[in-house]
Amino acid sequence: MNPSFPISRRTFAGAAAFGAAAFACPALHAQGKLEKTKIALAVGGKAAFYYLPLTITEQLGYFKAEGLEVEISDFAGGARALQAVVGGSADVVSGAYEHTINLQSKNQMFQAFVLQGRAPQIAFGVSTKNMPNYKSVADLRGKKIGVSAPGSSTNMMANLVLSRAGLKASDVSFIGVGTAAGALAALRSGQIDAMSNTDPVMTMLEQKGEVKIISDTRTLKGTVDVFGGPMPAACLYAPMDFIQKNPNTCQALANAIVHGLKWLQTAGPGDIIKTVPENYLLGDRGLYLASFNKVRDAIALDGLIPDEGAKTALKALASFDPSIKADKIDLSKTYTNEFARRAKDKFKA
Repeated sequence: MNPSFPISRRTFAGAAAFGAAAFACPALHAQGKLEKTKIALAVGGKAAFYYLPLTITEQLGYFKAEGLEVEISDFAGGARALQAVVGGSADVVSGAYEHTINLQSKNQMFQAFVLQGRAPQIAFGVSTKNMPNYKSVADLRGKKIGVSAPGSSTNMMANLVLSRAGLKASDVSFIGVGTAAGALAALRSGQIDAMSNTDPVMTMLEQKGEVKIISDTRTLKGTVDVFGGPMPAACLYAPMDFIQKNPNTCQALANAIVHGLKWLQTAGPGDIIKTVPENYLLGDRGLYLASFNKVRDAIALDGLIPDEGAKTALKALASFDPSIKADKIDLSKTYTNEFARRAKDKFKA
């Protein structure tokens, strides 16, 4: 860096945060040597608020403060990110908790170990341009519905809404549109008739009158209305054998995320704007901030996955997916709070 170049406030804030975090490093040795310091992490739609804790943790240097070098690969949706781990090109997924239930039903044992979101933050909206006379969910029969990626949690939410109205997934066409500019373009150009997606995309469309929201889990109250209870959302999860072989590394990952959650508890909208990459704002700072205010209470506080939430997720999946038999799923194997609990104690989250 040119010494005469003035240090920006953002660079300074980041450096200060990193410096403070780095001071916490001696505690790292107390938890044992990291089995693996380089981690390949897959995420589906990193610019979405759904994954804001991951972005904050990365941008503020909290992974580095825990001795980790985390390489994040961004995919179009959670189902694609999961494929990267199943295929061996990534170690850990930042994705929806319910994938661990889905996987267990196929005899693949994955476990969530730190929570980022305590509500799915997904809204389902109908295009006011393509469907101006929309009356009920039954009107979606034969229509094209945009989701982040087929098989992702946005798809799961759409399936749930359809099934409650007596429609099957096969009664509509699902189209993967991602979670950013591509999703906006797909709806605005009329390629899709409705969309199940996350913020900031859905708030941007809603505020411009381009979608009519018919189901909403961007708040804790909305989540209870849709799912009947708390519904854990974004988390870090990994194959069970990876967690068993790398407990200190998983602890370091959980510490970093909980450190990010702690920062988010007191961060103002201005702090968020300064910390996230510019392209996440999708060209509209005001609407991005409006979206943040809408989903703020959906962000996890301490990384712990609620037992009730796991039961809600299983009940929701079993209600529309005949391949998931609730009595055959061992929920205790789909998540552990062991790492998040230690991280919560460490950061007083």
